[in-house]
Amino acid sequence: MRRIFWLFALGATSGVTFVPPPPPKENHRSVLILGGGVAGIIAARTLHEQGIDDFMIVEARDELGGRLRSKQLGADNRRVTVELGANWIQGTQEENGPANPILTLARRHGLKAAESDFYDSMTTYDETGQVDYLNVFNKAVADYTILTIAGGERVQRKQVDSTCRTGYSIIGAKPRTPHEMVSEYYMVRELYLRFDHKLISITDWEYAQTPEKTSWIASSWASASICPCANNFTYDVDQGGFSDGNLFSIDQRGFKHFIQAEAATFLTPEQTLLNATVRNIAHSADGVVVTLTDRTNITADYAITTFSIGVLQNDDVLFEPPLPTWKQEAIQSMTMGTYTKIFLQFADKFWFDTQFALYADRERGRYPVWQGLDLENFMPGSGIVFATVTGDYSQRIERMSDAEVQAEVLEVLRTMFPNTTIPTPTAFFFPRWFSDPLYRGSFSNWPSGFVSPHHTNIRANIGQRLWFAGEGTSQKYFGFLHGAYFEGLDIGKRVANCLNTGNCASLPFTEEVLSATPYVA
Repeated sequence: MRRIFWLFALGATSGVTFVPPPPPKENHRSVLILGGGVAGIIAARTLHEQGIDDFMIVEARDELGGRLRSKQLGADNRRVTVELGANWIQGTQEENGPANPILTLARRHGLKAAESDFYDSMTTYDETGQVDYLNVFNKAVADYTILTIAGGERVQRKQVDSTCRTGYSIIGAKPRTPHEMVSEYYMVRELYLRFDHKLISITDWEYAQTPEKTSWIASSWASASICPCANNFTYDVDQGGFSDGNLFSIDQRGFKHFIQAEAATFLTPEQTLLNATVRNIAHSADGVVVTLTDRTNITADYAITTFSIGVLQNDDVLFEPPLPTWKQEAIQSMTMGTYTKIFLQFADKFWFDTQFALYADRERGRYPVWQGLDLENFMPGSGIVFATVTGDYSQRIERMSDAEVQAEVLEVLRTMFPNTTIPTPTAFFFPRWFSDPLYRGSFSNWPSGFVSPHHTNIRANIGQRLWFAGEGTSQKYFGFLHGAYFEGLDIGKRVANCLNTGNCASLPFTEEVLSATPYVA
């Protein structure tokens, strides 16, 4: 009998509704916020500002911050803080235009950051060593501009979506050489905003997935002048964005400092439960019961879940009753990109003096983007350089041992610097975002065939008690910290309104997402 009870308590379903034992009275809150990242903290702040303090943030890790994760790296006498996850404030502020709210918080709490130059501070390499192929890179920029214009035209003509790879093929851009492949991988998009020339990163390095897995239309929304919007609008003031600026956090308190410091302005210890992993969420018209992995039950009138799309896709958190089919279809239809930084520290610097370097390998996506931190205005004297891999390649290296990955990375460095003896690094580390059950990837991406009603369904609440927020629920800024901010703000206001007025207005959803054109067998 005990075994059957715990199957229900852990979310297994067999047509029987899970009715957990009543928790102690002190384990009840008006609102439970599940996840202590940007969306969760801003939702909590919003409740507080609306006069609601009977809430609790439930966070699996030992600190707040979500995917803002930093690490002390290096030899004992040269330890520095590096960012494993989010690192940039992307889209800052143009003149008196709107400021990215992440920038506003960073300024408020004195976060130290440096300007990133994605284009002009670049050195290029291939399997022969340093070689200049910026002409190839510039052609790739032009090809992407043509791609997005063509994608915008598809929207205007109401044509079906396809992948970016399909779009590239149609316009005749088919990279075959290592130089062409890495240029496409890193791609910056050429935009003309307010008649100024802007260059914005847009493909694998930004979306953390290949053109085969990215929507052609979603990557072209700026050209189509429609919303919901991809990352292009982050940088487009005319579309509600901020600017083309990018600030790279070098704060030794960690990038997480800005959101932890903000949380400290209103949170009390009783409003935060750390080291608490959610396993099951039972929801009904009367409220929610959250079961932790240690079998503790906490009840609430409302719950705001801020789990990543990847966590929801992998059933790392179970729902009782299960989420409706329209919700599950939407969650499973979006994708989760993985963006992996591989850090190395050396006793002496031997690499490029630019901020970035591209390495063109015969295998697309093999350790292509490099960044040096041992630079003036960044982390001088740190001896740290790091490579970035994304998507399937991130998943590949997560299946390997640290020693195997280090050996591959050192092999690439020896290729890039053939006349240099590459020593053993004094420190080496990379995170495993994809296999971590708290994340299952780095951030969401819009794939081909994923349409606006799908995203509306991702965002929609279930009943009046269960709500969803996070970067993945943002139709305008999915994949970005400010997307998480705006979603936490909006859902926090909606739940506050439920509590303060009793008027709980549900978000729209589409029960069946239909094809524009029927399939004919």
